Formats: sequence, structure tokens, C-alpha cells
Amino acid sequence: MKHKKIIVAIAAVVLAMASAYGLYSAGVNHGSKMASAVPNAAASSPPSAQNAVNGKKVLYWHDPMVPGQRFDKPGKSPFMDMQLVPVYADDAAGNAADDGMVNINPRVQQNLGIRTAEVAKGNLTSAVEAVGSVAYNERDVALVQARSNGFVERLLVRAPLDPVRKGQALAELYVPDWVAAQEEYLSVRRMQGNGVSGLLDGARQRMRLAGMTDDQLRLVETTGKVQPRLTIFAPIGGVVSELSAREGMTVMAGAPLFRINGLRTIWVNADVPENLAAQLRPGIAVEARTPSLPGTSFKGRVSAILPEVNPATRTLKARVELANPSGQLVPGMFATISFTSIARKDVLLVPTEAVIQTGTRSVVMLAQGDGKFIPIEVEIGTETNGQSEIRKGLAAGQKVVVSGQFLIDSEASLKGTATRMSDMPAQHGQNRPNGDEAAGPTHHGQGKVESIDKDQITISHGPIPTLQWGPMTMAFKLPASGPPKDIAVGDSVVFEIQAAKDGAFTITTIAPTAAVPMSDRKDKAMDRAMKTPAEPSGAGK
Repeated sequence: MKHKKIIVAIAAVVLAMASAYGLYSAGVNHGSKMASAVPNAAASSPPSAQNAVNGKKVLYWHDPMVPGQRFDKPGKSPFMDMQLVPVYADDAAGNAADDGMVNINPRVQQNLGIRTAEVAKGNLTSAVEAVGSVAYNERDVALVQARSNGFVERLLVRAPLDPVRKGQALAELYVPDWVAAQEEYLSVRRMQGNGVSGLLDGARQRMRLAGMTDDQLRLVETTGKVQPRLTIFAPIGGVVSELSAREGMTVMAGAPLFRINGLRTIWVNADVPENLAAQLRPGIAVEARTPSLPGTSFKGRVSAILPEVNPATRTLKARVELANPSGQLVPGMFATISFTSIARKDVLLVPTEAVIQTGTRSVVMLAQGDGKFIPIEVEIGTETNGQSEIRKGLAAGQKVVVSGQFLIDSEASLKGTATRMSDMPAQHGQNRPNGDEAAGPTHHGQGKVESIDKDQITISHGPIPTLQWGPMTMAFKLPASGPPKDIAVGDSVVFEIQAAKDGAFTITTIAPTAAVPMSDRKDKAMDRAMKTPAEPSGAGK
């Protein structure tokens, strides 16, 4: 009888335990299904708003790896072997207001050497330098020609580039046409009687028409002798750049004999980049130096900005005129030109390295504090001495990132990153893992393959800063094409993931670590973060 009572009691206890377990299982399954079917259930649940953790108001709990799912109370994630993470009211409000903002763990910032600089007002001095070559001053040129037909009897300057002084004899010419005109003039002078004065004036005019100068006429009048030879003198000092005469040759009236270039002033044709040409204007002072004369500087001014751009070098010619009293500068020398600086006061300045040039616009990463960064489009002005002028987009006192922008630009594509962080819908439709799913930003990771199934792959990966994930083991969806044939369990891999519409992450690209050169990896911060892992943000195995 006693044995029967004991058996009945044991059966009752087992039945009670089975009923309790069934109710518990049903409740858990029902809760999971409700959470999956109603992602925003917590948003409409007043109790969640009343929870508090560490004195902060909690709106809901979520799995960081499936952020679209929200839960009313803490517990273990139904998706991963990890605890749910609370989302505070302050954080949610900030996230709602800061569209496109990127959060980076402060410890990761330190490990990866992110530096910031303050936007400050200052004086911008435009120091423009250019290089060029010395050339003759084409406004200081004298061309010596034959005034009459004749013969070169004697050549006193016999080679090109010979230096000459002003008034120096260059050549002697025998001019037969002068002999007849001078003989006529002297004959009329010896005549006596009325009308001789008119004949004398006519003879003098015929000598002028033959090419004789007033000085040569006076020489004939004073000496009373025929002067058949003409001595040619240098009209200016300089060098004979062209010599067309030789002894014994016949020359015709108007034939060029000498070309003399002066050296009192010279030109330097400096090549100025077209983006700096707007800072120059004719008349500004310059200082020139040449390696041929170390320690010597030459002063001058810009005489003209030539209206022509070299299509090969994208430069304009700035014609600089320099004084050259001692003749030390000669054509062909290489010269460096420093243009007078133009100071601008009270302009906003940032380090040039902080500006990301996308090709169509300029972007800086603005530090918001607490590890938050946001891209800001700016309009830049003059760049000099490592400083860039900011005309629009920033204010004094703000801080911008000057080192470590690759953390925010995970794809190393300036244009793609700027548009992606601006949350442009057109860009969100690209690089989708499946044609009917919306893909988010691409995140990069590195880890070890633990298992490969038909539709998913399990990887033990290191920290992923762009998702604020710590090291963990989790499963990812495989692309429609399946895993690469060269990937096996136990391999170290580098991979990229994107969040699909349902919140799950899908592998977009994956390759063995050995097959990807370090210089080609887009997430350069990963290997450095692996050496000093960041603290997990409430997620980890």
C-alpha cells in the first residue's frame, strides 16, 4: 500500500514538472515569434520607457548584430549566444538627430591614431613660387640694317653673342652710290653765280636719299672731300644675338646686318599653375634666385600675365622683368621666382590634410565628441604652408579629423564614402547581395572559418570597429553563388558583410588572408585593432 502511494506521488511530481516546462517553452517561443514579427513592438510598449539602468532611461533592448529587432526587457538574444544591449533615451535621440553620423569606440580611436585639429581664425599668407627660364627682353632690341647698296669691306664684330657697347663700331661699308651724290654736291659748292643756293639744297637732298645721315653730310661739308665709306655703330649696348654680315659680301639697302639685344633688363618666363594664377597681377614685386649665382637675389616686377594656358602642364606664363645692371643674368638660366605674398586676415583655417578631395566636392570629418564623427561638405579657398582656407561649412572652434580618416572611409573610396555617409538613396541600391534586398554600408572583418553549411558560414572574427563589434563567433549568410572553392574550415579569411532588409548580415566578398596583399585591404585599421582588441560593446561570446 505504501509502495503505491509513493509511485502516485512521483508520477504527480513528474506531471507537474512537464506542465511547467511546456508552459515555459510556449512562452519563450511565443515571445521570440512576437519579437520577430513586430520589430518595433518596444516602441509602442510603455513599460520599456520606465526601465532604468545605471540611472539612465532605457527605451528598449536589442541585439547589436540585428539592430532592427527590439525587446521590452533584458535577456539573451534569440539570434546569438549573447545578452541583449540596452538603448538609452539620450543615445536614441542623438542617433535620430545625427543622420549619417559614425560612432567609433574611444579605445579604437587611440589604437588607430585618430587625431583632430581645431578650426581657427588666422592670417593667410599666400606664398607663391614658380620656376622659369631667363630670356632676352624683347623690348630692348636694336636691328641694324644697310641704308644703301654696298660692300662690306671690314667687319669689326665677327661672331654672334659678342658683347658690344653703345657707340662701338661694328662694320665699314663701301657705298658706290654715295660717291656720285657727294661729287655732285661738292661741284655745286664750287660754282659761282645766281641760283647756286637752290642747286646746293637739291644736291644735299640727293645725298640724304642715298642713305647718308646728317652727321655724314656735315663730314662732307667740313672736309670738302668725298666719303665713300660708311662706318656702322652700335645703337645700344648688349650682345649681338644675330650676325648676318661677312667681309666682302654685297649688301642691299634694307638688308639686316646685326641684331643687338640689351642686357640692362631681362625677362624670366615663369610657369605658374593655373589655380594660383588668380593670385597674381601685373605690377607685384618679385624676387628671383638662380643656382648659377648662389646667395644673389634679383628684384623685379611682373610685367604681364600671358593669356594662354599650356595644355600639357596646365600652367600660365608670368612674364617677370628683372634689373640686370651687371649683366650676370643671361638667357637660358634657370630661375626660381618668389612672388610677393598677399596677406589675408581673419580667415578660417584647417590643416590641408584634413580635407578629403572627392573630385567633385571637398569634405572634412567633423568630430562631435564622445566618439562621434560626421562628414561635412566645405568650400575651400587658398592653400599654402599646409593650411587651407575654409570659406563655407565650418565655424571657429569646431574640431576636424586630420589623421585616421580611413576608419570612416572603410572602402578607401573618397567619393563613395562621402555619398554613402550622406545616406543617399541612389547609393544604397548598389552592391546588393540579392536583387530584392536593400544593402547597407559595407563592413570589413578578418577571422577564422569554423564551419561551412549550405546557406551560411560561421566565422570567429576579430573586432569590427564600424559596427562597434568586439571579437566573437557568429554565422553569416552566404551569397547566392555560394562559398568560394578555395575556402575551407580552419582557413584565415578577410571578408566583407552588408546588412540585408531583415537585419541579417550577408557575406559579399570573402578570400583567404594570404591571397589578399596588405596594401590592397580596404580596412587598414583591422590589423592594428586586432593587436589591441577593443572592449566589446555589450556583445561577444
